[in-house]
Amino acid sequence: MPVRMALWKISADKPVPLPQAQLDVESRLEDWIAADTGILGLELLIVGRQVVTAYGGRIDLLAIDQDGNLVILELKRDKTPREIVAQVLDYASWVKDLTPKDIHEIASDHLTEGLDAAFSERFNFALPESLNASHSMVVVATELDESSERIIQYLVNQYGVNINAIFFNFFSDNGKELLGRSWLVDPKTVNEVARERTQPPWPGYWYVNVGEGASRSWEDCRQYGFLSAGGGRKYSDQLKHLIVDAKVFAYQAGRGYFGYGVVASDAVMAMDFEVTSLGKRLFDPDLKLEQPGMKDHSDDPDFSEWVVGVHWFKAVPLSEAKTFKGASAYRNVVCKLRDQKTFDFLKREFEVEEEGSAAASVAPDGSQV
Repeated sequence: MPVRMALWKISADKPVPLPQAQLDVESRLEDWIAADTGILGLELLIVGRQVVTAYGGRIDLLAIDQDGNLVILELKRDKTPREIVAQVLDYASWVKDLTPKDIHEIASDHLTEGLDAAFSERFNFALPESLNASHSMVVVATELDESSERIIQYLVNQYGVNINAIFFNFFSDNGKELLGRSWLVDPKTVNEVARERTQPPWPGYWYVNVGEGASRSWEDCRQYGFLSAGGGRKYSDQLKHLIVDAKVFAYQAGRGYFGYGVVASDAVMAMDFEVTSLGKRLFDPDLKLEQPGMKDHSDDPDFSEWVVGVHWFKAVPLSEAKTFKGASAYRNVVCKLRDQKTFDFLKREFEVEEEGSAAASVAPDGSQV
């Protein structure tokens, strides 16, 4: 059944349906996305608009995510439902072969400060060395017909194609315009299915990005046995993938890997974390933190640092980080380590002894993650 959205406002303690309205100029939606991809619920940087392909097509919006992968954003406009699905697949056949040089050239026509500077400003870290390792497609529409939705879901579920549709609906309330958003398929599900189809089996190990800054220090993590993330739920909630006994490597962009251990306790707010070896809370005055800024927003569950306890098997200073050219690393706070070459390297460097085949960790809701 095609996706439909409805909104109600509460008036006199009763829900009153809001009438759906027509957007007077559909280009407004493209403008809004170009100005702020946050309305998609995705963290992206727009690198091109009306990008001309080698086949004579025009991609409405071309974006890049924090891992350096390209995202095609195509508005349905006046195209027929089946035309838009075919068109976005055609664009993907061109995008997949874009080189880093091509991407920089496309971005130079759209970004005033250049790709490197714009990426760093958007994501707060440097542009990855490897670009366009994969790509994804998003159809932006007010509605699709049932067959087109079925085709997209078929491509995702049967072949692991990273394609999705996002629906925006417009409502009117006493002259005010309201915008609603819904996805055809949960974006996390689409990304996970695509990875499972295109990447080797997961050996059961995770890695965690340890950001060094005003609220976080690797030396604190190493000394007191924990890993942390904070500054917003989109970062700290990722720690909840790491349940007790999950095997983890600690990583930092630009340096490499510097710790290997096993999760010893579930995620809690930093102020509630107990350093079991010392029998003290992390914020005990007797414990001298390298980064006392970790205590900022300590009572705010949305912005405080969250912590998982870790028993380190081997942990070295940042100056002794282990890496090699081509080592796999994504920018997510928590990510599955899939690259076999990187895993083999880390097993040697951190003297990892595998106990049979590592089982997949289970999230708090009981599902595999």
